[in-house]
Amino acid sequence: MPYIYWDSTYFLVLIGAVICMIASARVKTTFNKYSRYRSMSGMTGAQAAERILHAAGIYDVTIHRVSGSLTDHYNPANKTLNLSETVCNQTSVAAVGVAAHECGHAIQHARGYVPLRLRSAFVPIANFGSALAWPVILVGVLINSRSSMMIINIGIFLFSFSVLFQLITLPVEFDASRRAMAQLREQGILGEQELGQTRKVLTAAALTYVASAAAAILQLLRVILLFGGRNRDD
Repeated sequence: MPYIYWDSTYFLVLIGAVICMIASARVKTTFNKYSRYRSMSGMTGAQAAERILHAAGIYDVTIHRVSGSLTDHYNPANKTLNLSETVCNQTSVAAVGVAAHECGHAIQHARGYVPLRLRSAFVPIANFGSALAWPVILVGVLINSRSSMMIINIGIFLFSFSVLFQLITLPVEFDASRRAMAQLREQGILGEQELGQTRKVLTAAALTYVASAAAAILQLLRVILLFGGRNRDD
């Protein structure tokens, strides 16, 4: 049996962790930087969100303030736009940009954007795969029978669900930012210079999803390297 607690493939995990740490640090730094720039319109994140939603013909989404920093999210289950303390009542270009991004998700939901629907449907599948992947793989490793390789492959297949979820997330997030920028310009909420600043915030935020996808792929590669080459005579 391979030594599963520490092995040479851990460098893949470390690379993924470093990528995520860099992306997280960048989005926080960028957000903090442009949080010091007050938008010329003087609108708060919540006010900008309300204008964007109404301009898109969306009146059944409620806006809520939630605790924390950068904990903003749109919940399609109950149609709530949840804005963090650093966004909801703040007038910075960073706050307005993040609020607009979440509006982008609300617009996707209202328009029946297929990747968003696919991601929402895939959440329970990804959670199921993540929860069972390692137990199934370990069972395959421990039983040492003719069926062990088949069981291990099932575990790897289950693990791949979380990777697929991360990949599905990418077009959803990029499209939400695209919609946000378009609405901010069309509604005159931000000027051209402010739009450039907001784009930097949203780009930094998007890179966190790219980093998460890369880390998930590296994790899957590690699992394949550890167990994919096993045979029943190991």
